[in-house]
Amino acid sequence: MNAPAELERVFQHIRETALLEATQALLEWDERTGLPSMAGEYRAEQITQLSGMIHERKIDSAYSQRLTSLHENLESLGLNFAQASSIRLLYRDFQRNKRLPTSLVQAISKACVLGQQAWEKARHQDDWKLFKPHLEEIMKLKREEAQLLADGGNLYDALLDQYEMGARSDSSKPGQGRASTDQPAASQGANLTDVFAKLRDALRELLTQLKGSKNPPTGASWKTPVDVEKQKSINLWAAKSIGYSFDRGRLDETTHPFCTTLGPNDCRILTRYDREYFPTAFYGTLHEAGHGMYEQGLPTDWYGLPAGKYAGLGVHESQSRLWENMVGRSESFWLWATDKIAAQTGGAWNNMKPRELFRDANLVSPSLIRVEADEATYNMHILIRFEMEQRLISQELSVGDAPDAWNERYQHYLGVTPPNYSDGILQDVHWSAGLVGYFPTYTLGNLYAAQLVQAAKRDLGDLDAMFQKGEFVPLLEWLRHQVHAHGASYEPAELIRNACGRPLDHQPLVDYLRQKLFKVYEI
Repeated sequence: MNAPAELERVFQHIRETALLEATQALLEWDERTGLPSMAGEYRAEQITQLSGMIHERKIDSAYSQRLTSLHENLESLGLNFAQASSIRLLYRDFQRNKRLPTSLVQAISKACVLGQQAWEKARHQDDWKLFKPHLEEIMKLKREEAQLLADGGNLYDALLDQYEMGARSDSSKPGQGRASTDQPAASQGANLTDVFAKLRDALRELLTQLKGSKNPPTGASWKTPVDVEKQKSINLWAAKSIGYSFDRGRLDETTHPFCTTLGPNDCRILTRYDREYFPTAFYGTLHEAGHGMYEQGLPTDWYGLPAGKYAGLGVHESQSRLWENMVGRSESFWLWATDKIAAQTGGAWNNMKPRELFRDANLVSPSLIRVEADEATYNMHILIRFEMEQRLISQELSVGDAPDAWNERYQHYLGVTPPNYSDGILQDVHWSAGLVGYFPTYTLGNLYAAQLVQAAKRDLGDLDAMFQKGEFVPLLEWLRHQVHAHGASYEPAELIRNACGRPLDHQPLVDYLRQKLFKVYEI
């Protein structure tokens, strides 16, 4: 076998496939930012056609023969680490993709495009019945996908593994629900139910302690209206200040904020604005900029290949939550940012005080909306979704009963009950997009972020002193070296262990929250 030539053919095939994937992502970005209402059906046909073409390329016979030969002879080829890890991951993906018929891939793609369009209307009109049949179809198709991928194992884990390689729910044994057995046992991720339960119990104790505060923050400083056009300017400034490059990205507006990459130098972020509540767009922008900076830090010469892709959505979320919360909600950040933002609000922020902005940015209050939840209660929102989507896939819970189950869990975990569908089961885009198994990665991101910041302080020193001077480059460069530069060459659990010197652990997040919130609540 001519290894260099075969390797290049395999890599070139994937790079060409990435061109189609980027084109599909562009169509989806356009759909979410201003597609005419009458254009939805044809857009669904476009994306369905592309998804089928992409899938066919991923299971192409000539490609599969070359890839299989490289994989079988991997130890004798003398490849470097990035090359070898890319072959392993490409082979793993091929093993998964070949189990899925093109017809199912296309059916899921079409159902999700139509589902997202229906979700938009249902949410706007607060009408569950508009979305219910679409969710039933999506869950049916995702269940079919899981059955093909699970190889007799847990269906939910087969879907979860797409977003966080190696992770598993409590109901499966290591290795079940995977499309490939190529991964070493040592790299398998944590049992999420166990880790989440420890975090839940620690957070409940923390919330009880905070209730004893005699001087809690009021949140009043965030209730000052700020003109939306001025917010747009402020958000551009904030994203650029922490390191997001507008030479390789842009900031736009959408219903549900997200980040998408359309090429090695085209990473776009989106936020949503509320004139009456400044934090909605501001923290949404910091969050998406964190995602964007991760994408901008990946090796561009490996774009489309595993060594140039993100390691997992938990790692991705660690970057967004780190910049949103551990930087953007720190007291040192507001000591630096207050006067600079006030100068851009046209007088709306006259007499704002950094101390109060910091305290109000960390107000803890059980709420209905996940994306606006405080750090201490946010993971309860994820537990609700984590439990529900497992039951939806296993059919222990029907789609028709899901709204009531949602409301019951909100009352149980957070003591609040949604007054309508829009603030309840219709608040997230994920299920309409077929992203079943995605939600747990948000809590993983919080856990990873706390461990990464702890390690960065160990290596860099006083981060707060840097933030107070507006110096964010040292932290970003550290993340580039420890996380971004490796792409997906390591599984998420291994990447975090390498960067932090310890495996996944709930305690760093609990310690971080306790230290900050005791200061906020003056306990």
